[in-house]
Amino acid sequence: MLILGIDTSCDDTGVGLVRLEGGRPEILSNLIWTQEVHSRYGGVMPELASREHVERIDGVVSGALAAAGVTLSQVDVLAATHGPGLIGALLVGLMYAKGAAQALDRPFYAVHHLEGHIYAAASEAELEPPYLALVVSGGHTHLFDVPRAGEYRLVGATRDDAAGEAFDKVARLAGLGFPGGPAIAEAARRGNPNAVAFSEPLQGQKGFEFSFSGLKTAALLASKAGATPEDLAASFQAVAVRSLLKTSVRAARHLGRDTLVVSGGVAANAALREAFATSGLRTYFPPPGLNTDNGAMIALAGAAAVLAGRPASPLSIGATAYLPLASL
Repeated sequence: MLILGIDTSCDDTGVGLVRLEGGRPEILSNLIWTQEVHSRYGGVMPELASREHVERIDGVVSGALAAAGVTLSQVDVLAATHGPGLIGALLVGLMYAKGAAQALDRPFYAVHHLEGHIYAAASEAELEPPYLALVVSGGHTHLFDVPRAGEYRLVGATRDDAAGEAFDKVARLAGLGFPGGPAIAEAARRGNPNAVAFSEPLQGQKGFEFSFSGLKTAALLASKAGATPEDLAASFQAVAVRSLLKTSVRAARHLGRDTLVVSGGVAANAALREAFATSGLRTYFPPPGLNTDNGAMIALAGAAAVLAGRPASPLSIGATAYLPLASL
């Protein structure tokens, strides 16, 4: 069974092909077109993102099919992100996939973007629940308990900015460029992580929430006080990673979980991976190419839905900008 997955939730046009054989998914291709038009603004411009998806999606689909050595008529199942995300961007991939499903008379699965991120790591390791899942990206910082496949319980989330959003904003005020994650990581290699005395957010909390807005403000004040971009990057990265690590470990101990899945764009950060390796938990990260938004993770989530016997989604389903995966 061949499953084609499409993700256009933000500024990446992602298309991936997964083959499902013997109950095990195998990624055949994963092609991502990353939009560069937003770099001049220091953040994603929704209208420009939508237009870029419209211009690029047909070529990205064709490229992913060619890389997998198949044609569209050979695809058995189509899947696409229907939320959360930028509404105009979501509509491009969703309508493309639904149109192809209708034309080919194939089943279609609407996939939750965060579930796709979780499967990007869990499917690679053939990981079975129960486990904790930390999704940390430019738009999301959520910690889920996954007691059974397809069942999610929200343990904690950010009160304000997502971690990746804070990386972007700190990189911008430090003059390091966009996207901020790679820029902060590169500059941090040349900086002193103890140069700026950032306070760790939400110390002493009883719950498992995150907060990065205060760090962003503190970084602005430190920059005005003369902190170098490299020291600012290293110090900010250190405290942000420490906050993510300590909260996740506390949640795991509270719930009795010994396994943690970390996914999303920030999961590509080397300092974060090194820190979580010392957590005492079995920690799983997505393989290269599956950290940021991509189509293969949507195809993997579609494969999981097929294996679980879930019914296909109605073609009437629409895009939803705000779509919680689970509630506290």
